[in-house]
Amino acid sequence: MQDSAFPYHDWNERISYECYAPNARARLLDGEGRIDRIVSNYSRMSFNFGPTLLIWLKEKMPEVHQAIIEADKKSRERFSGHGSALAQSYNHMIMPLANTRDKHTQVIWGIRDFELRFGRKPEGMWLPETAADDESLDVLAEHGIKFTILSPFQANRVRPLTENAEWQDVNGAKVDPSMPYLVKLKSGRSLAVFFYDAPIAQAIAFEKLLTNGEQLANRLKDAFDDGRDHDQLASVATDGESYGHHFKYGDMGLAFALHQIEKDENIHLTVYAEFLEKHPPTYEVEIHQASAWSCSHGVGRWKENCGCNSGGHGDWNQEWRQPLRAAMDQLRDQLAPFYETRAKEFLKEPWVARDHYIDAIFDRSRENVANFLSEHATHPLNETEEITVLRLLEMQRHAMLMYTSCGWFFDEISGIETVQVIQYAARAIQLANELGDKDFETGFLEILENAKSNLPENQNGRHVYEKFVKPAIMTREKVAAHYAISSLFESYAGETRIYSFTVKQEDRRLFTSGQARLAIGRIKVSFDITHASDSWTYVVVHMGGHNLDCGIRTQQDAETYERTAGELRSAFERADFPEMIRISDRNFCEMHYSLRNLFQDEQRKILNQILAVTRDEIHNTYRLLTDRYAPLARFLADIHAPQLNALTPAMEFVLNSDLRKQFENGHLDVERVKSLLAEGQAHKVDLDAVNLTYAVKLHFDRLSDELVKSPEDPEILQRFLDSASLLQNLPLEINLWKPQNIYDRLHSTTLPEMRRRLDDRSKNWLDKFNTLGGYLGFHVEKN
Repeated sequence: MQDSAFPYHDWNERISYECYAPNARARLLDGEGRIDRIVSNYSRMSFNFGPTLLIWLKEKMPEVHQAIIEADKKSRERFSGHGSALAQSYNHMIMPLANTRDKHTQVIWGIRDFELRFGRKPEGMWLPETAADDESLDVLAEHGIKFTILSPFQANRVRPLTENAEWQDVNGAKVDPSMPYLVKLKSGRSLAVFFYDAPIAQAIAFEKLLTNGEQLANRLKDAFDDGRDHDQLASVATDGESYGHHFKYGDMGLAFALHQIEKDENIHLTVYAEFLEKHPPTYEVEIHQASAWSCSHGVGRWKENCGCNSGGHGDWNQEWRQPLRAAMDQLRDQLAPFYETRAKEFLKEPWVARDHYIDAIFDRSRENVANFLSEHATHPLNETEEITVLRLLEMQRHAMLMYTSCGWFFDEISGIETVQVIQYAARAIQLANELGDKDFETGFLEILENAKSNLPENQNGRHVYEKFVKPAIMTREKVAAHYAISSLFESYAGETRIYSFTVKQEDRRLFTSGQARLAIGRIKVSFDITHASDSWTYVVVHMGGHNLDCGIRTQQDAETYERTAGELRSAFERADFPEMIRISDRNFCEMHYSLRNLFQDEQRKILNQILAVTRDEIHNTYRLLTDRYAPLARFLADIHAPQLNALTPAMEFVLNSDLRKQFENGHLDVERVKSLLAEGQAHKVDLDAVNLTYAVKLHFDRLSDELVKSPEDPEILQRFLDSASLLQNLPLEINLWKPQNIYDRLHSTTLPEMRRRLDDRSKNWLDKFNTLGGYLGFHVEKN
């Protein structure tokens, strides 16, 4: 959970709803501003997603993930067999700063993930931040990549691919971006490179060009130069977040621009791979070594206080970048020989196994992981050896994840991005500690302590580690405590998943007395990635409210467990809570947890349950005030007299609460909502726009799910129609992406079938469906 992404759960979810999803189903509007059709931007342009983001999308938003895969398939039909998707080196590592071994693994993993996901070999690969040097390009070429895209500022000099041709200086982005170039590498290999049009990219990213799709189309067309004597390519490269997240409706601006370009008979919409096949390089290029598109100092932004930052904090510095990089480098270089030495006991070739580990990452099913281990192990592994090998490989995975570029990109070491990469490092250290008694943490923190925070309260990197990172480290013990506490507030099946852990319930006993509850149980907690597991005994005492104590210990023998359970039950039934605490302390020593130790998602859920009574009491108190004084408030408003300011907070709380509940409870009363909105307008009540907008969005998402499951159900359609009729009354901008997509799908599937029928029921359905389309913003043709 990331509170800064509110009302969404985290930034991945928020940006997905604002950008990644809309570009999969972008709206093209007619002349009246109504939806004429829905198209995929991804099927008509080159694009890339990082594999780690695609993993998240596949789990959390599978329909968007599938739309991206389908878009690439469709693009192959459009672009002479070439797909629009590009691969990416695996976890957004700045490649020139990586060692040679990591460069190879990053490219191998990026290619293999792409093959498994898109079902084909990638032709191009995006380098994070376009950060490149000759070695990185050589690694791409060695593994079969044909091209990449760079900033024109990364070009140093060019010359024709003819004998004895002279070099031409193109520094300062003077390179012609309308054609591909060839980089000849010392190994004898070569790689094609495209340079994007920097001024247009700048206008998209920073000058609001996306606010007008027609202007974007014209700007792209203007990139062509009649003075050139070759077929020209006009291309731009920008952050994907520009198209909807940074600029609202940027996805629609892009869709309209692509549509306009497609209509121009003199221009052919293409992708890099197709253009490269039809127009091979005729010029060679040399690039600036260790350069990138988002740092004018080479790659300084990811290793030092070069001066590049996000802006807005003129008195801050980024001196912390260098010790952070140094700490990571030392840790990586210490873990490498540790990995190699230990892995040789079990694996034929430890580094080859790491390169192939992507197969197990992509599919972590027991069967697939067993096949991977069988292929690379020196002998059949027993359970303990298997756990050791998987820990070693996970340690190496996190030793690469800790170099994810955003950890250095922003301004402050305690920012969420930097904390995340330090968490990756901490996980690598944790796994190493589980594999041996060598201390990797002390030296890491000694260097990290030199990374000074700009915020006095966060001091330095060591303090950030202790304050934010270490408490977040997940262990099987913490999972056991989380399960034990949360099981008082929700029902778990006999076996349940909590993040990457599986918890199996072996015994559970629950006793209640008024608000007090006692839970005693035995569970087995397994980590699904390394297959390590432990058995635990727990006791949870809840005395109402937030007063809760949980004791955890490794599994007791059956006799001790039964004796402890009996003593606790006896004390509970006597309401002897001090004795219960003494028994818990005696049996569970110092391994005690409370609501503070829950994982944040579950903690918020449980606190909401606990606070529900408090909120109801506040709501009822405010309700008494508003009911009593509402007539007076209306009278004062009618005669334009000053309002009772002290009553305003109560009115706002009650009205917003009532509105939100209408959309959350599943039984929407349309007339009641209209009445509440009218009341709010009369009293000039400020609506809680963020929370209310999100509640309305979720309401329509739920209705969409119901309708797509039973599209011909007249009752569901009527409820959807009734809710949609409120959209013209709501002074809010609702995200209707999902209901519009569902409507568009049913327009292509269910609507034709209903038109073929001639019965009254079908005619009634058609009338309602058309009306619904109008409410949802579609251009609707009458039957």
